Amino acid sequence: MKIEFLGTGGATAIPRPLCGCPVCEEAREIGVPYSRSGPSLFVHDLNLLIDTPEDIYMQINRSAIRQVDGILYSHWHPDHVMGRRIVETLNADWKHHPPKPRMTDIYLPKQVAVDFERFLGSGDHFAFFEQQGFASIRELKDGDSFWIKDTIITPFRLAEDYVYAFLLENARKKVLIAMDETNGWKPDKSLQGVDLAILPAGVFETNPLTGERLFQEDHPVLKEECTFAETLDILKALQPKKAILTHIEEVNGLSHDELKKIEKQLAGLNVEFAYDTLIIDL
Repeated sequence: MKIEFLGTGGATAIPRPLCGCPVCEEAREIGVPYSRSGPSLFVHDLNLLIDTPEDIYMQINRSAIRQVDGILYSHWHPDHVMGRRIVETLNADWKHHPPKPRMTDIYLPKQVAVDFERFLGSGDHFAFFEQQGFASIRELKDGDSFWIKDTIITPFRLAEDYVYAFLLENARKKVLIAMDETNGWKPDKSLQGVDLAILPAGVFETNPLTGERLFQEDHPVLKEECTFAETLDILKALQPKKAILTHIEEVNGLSHDELKKIEKQLAGLNVEFAYDTLIIDL
């Protein structure tokens, strides 16, 4: 299974526009792997895109992607959906009359479909895509799995029950992908020992290298979001053969070089921090 990390930033890309902090200045000067765009990844074997941040046009153009057959959404948040017009850009035929558009399968787990009707105009936008022949909307009931080629994909709700993670399984490998919002999640024992676990890194309460506090102790984000320490607890429960952490927030103030040093501290867990353009071939 070949997975490409199109974007590994969080709610705010790195560099954050107009920000002069050292992490953003370094990212602005050097680019990848110090810069990070919005959260998205692509499963090449399945031609499956997961989430469409604002940066998705740039991400696809610089990627190894040659065809997108399906898009799977994890939840409604803007950093994961606001590049949705890529569906029209990939498929519309503005040259021929009558037009002959291509079509992309759009997979929406139950609560994602409900929330698309409530937030950000996503429901209206995808209804337009479907009416134009650009998209085929496939709503998934909780507990449903679906097949693409030889791989079965099972969405399931996390503790924050408006967001879904995904288990991808075929005869060779088992991969867990959680794009965001793992706060309070206790993994089911059936997920133990997956070949690869992809998780959001979480909020860094302190700098693991220096012990410096990055958020004050009573900051509400430490209760509202999964912390890095809690992410490590999730990994210890999962016991994956390999783990890759993504959705790395600008507000943490940690550079690519610092994250590489933190990796070395976590050698026993076989953890790697993702960066934009990283390709993993299992």
